[in-house]
Amino acid sequence: MKERQTAAFEQFRSLPPVEPIEIVGLWQGRGIPAGHPLDGVLENLGWFGKRFRADMRADALLFGTRERRLIAIDPARIPVCLALRFHKLGRTGAARILFSYLRRGFQASGPVACLRIMRFAGAESAAMVYDEQPIVDYFRRVDERKIMGVMTIKGEDQIYFFELERTEELEKEQARTK
Repeated sequence: MKERQTAAFEQFRSLPPVEPIEIVGLWQGRGIPAGHPLDGVLENLGWFGKRFRADMRADALLFGTRERRLIAIDPARIPVCLALRFHKLGRTGAARILFSYLRRGFQASGPVACLRIMRFAGAESAAMVYDEQPIVDYFRRVDERKIMGVMTIKGEDQIYFFELERTEELEKEQARTK
């Protein structure tokens, strides 16, 4: 497991930095399995990705619905220590069903994080700092449409790795139906 974390970290470290303004928009995400307790949990619960706004605020956790809508979740309403402790439950069908009923109660009333430049892993690059959780996501450029991210939680040794791909399709679909 440690080898997978190290390999993923070295991959991240080798990528060029990205400016916050370059990542404004809607991004679809997927986890990169590297031995973190949350590997597979977000995907099981219907995680869509993230949205970064021009005012440097962000919707840190977007989840999709059956109606092809996005719901921004407020991470402050999710006890991170419990999510890490009971991570195996988060990969079950029961968790997926339960979360589909509870997510409206977790809905954010607005952006829940901010974008800024921060130094991490030897470079200054875009980072997303959560308002109410001890979490920072750091980003590096993979190519023009993809970025790699690492989620760090204060006090935790392991890093959660993920990839985001720029997408506008869902935003266009939602604009047409309004």
